[in-house]
Amino acid sequence: MRHARLAVLIFPAVLALAACSGSSTLAPTASPSSAPPPAASAAPPAAAGSTVSIASFSFQPAALTVSVGTTVTWTNNDSASHTVTADDGSFKSGTLGKGGTFSQTFATAGTFTYHCAFHSSMKATITVQ
Repeated sequence: MRHARLAVLIFPAVLALAACSGSSTLAPTASPSSAPPPAASAAPPAAAGSTVSIASFSFQPAALTVSVGTTVTWTNNDSASHTVTADDGSFKSGTLGKGGTFSQTFATAGTFTYHCAFHSSMKATITVQ
């Protein structure tokens, strides 16, 4: 008996709510998804160029890591002349006066140490991955 009374009270309330909706069909609602959003495309970077500044009798940065295929360009910003000379002889700029540039494309992975042929304290490293 108690359930019957409860049904009699609830049924009119449900009918009233349904009448207010103006439609006999309910549109599905979006529910939050527990799945993480799709990851952004992580394409490997293109072999873009990197730069090294020659300033204050040093290579800046003194250590640089680049991808295979990257072209590195050195610019002499000192008033003195400098060179970019690989310790293993794999590349050599020749003399670079103020404002002079030299570019080298690194086609293979490895560690390349280099120096200035005129100033023995000027040393640096390129790591190619």
